[in-house]
Amino acid sequence: MKYLLDTNIFIEAKNRYYGLDFCPAFWDWLIEKNAAGTLASIEKVANEIANGSDELSEWVEARGKQFFLPADQAVLPALGEVSTWASTQNYEPAAIATFLDIADSLLVAHARAHSYTVVTHERLGDSPKKIKIPNACLALSIPCINPFEMLRRERARFVLGPGRTAA
Repeated sequence: MKYLLDTNIFIEAKNRYYGLDFCPAFWDWLIEKNAAGTLASIEKVANEIANGSDELSEWVEARGKQFFLPADQAVLPALGEVSTWASTQNYEPAAIATFLDIADSLLVAHARAHSYTVVTHERLGDSPKKIKIPNACLALSIPCINPFEMLRRERARFVLGPGRTAA
């Protein structure tokens, strides 16, 4: 299985669950999975995070295009499908415009084009004011899970090394 990570995965990990300062194993795991070809994100996600000008934006910048994939020729037709879907649902025009402008639509299109499972903290929603990634994934038959499910599926373990104990 291949995973494609949403912007909120990185931000929530840094701010809440796996801070770069106290859980470097999480970030090392992401790098290892990317090197193995099973995990990535997209360039537009990197661009959104770069606006932060913090330790996370530095981490993202260090990863480059191997981790944050640019859109390619296969993504363009999928982006058309995502756009058509969004435009034919009962969402408000502002919701559609926002979805198509931020990384969300491109993330879904990239997942569709390259058979990725989308990983996001978002949950299905029913508001016409915001298009949620899981809604788009469900409609377009793209697997979508939360990061904890991904970590369990991949049997990720972040443990203290030999001779170390929790203080």
